[in-house]
Amino acid sequence: MLKTRFSLALALAASSTAFAGGDKCSAGAKEQWQPIETLEKKLIAEGWKIKKAKIDSGCYEVYGTDAQGKRVEVYFNPKTLEPVKG
Repeated sequence: MLKTRFSLALALAASSTAFAGGDKCSAGAKEQWQPIETLEKKLIAEGWKIKKAKIDSGCYEVYGTDAQGKRVEVYFNPKTLEPVKG
């Protein structure tokens, strides 16, 4: 039983490390990205309130509230500015 738990824990640790190293968006070279300010302006025009926007895992990550007032943390593809399904 202990051996099984250890094997499972080791497998989970290895898979999470592999994921953490990769880019979630696979958006290519940064020269092809749209400016993060363009995304912020787009979201504000849609009624969002942006608390913070940053680059994370090859994506733009936005914290704030959406047009319905719901608190959100959303990843966007920096090339297309489309939300990334996770």
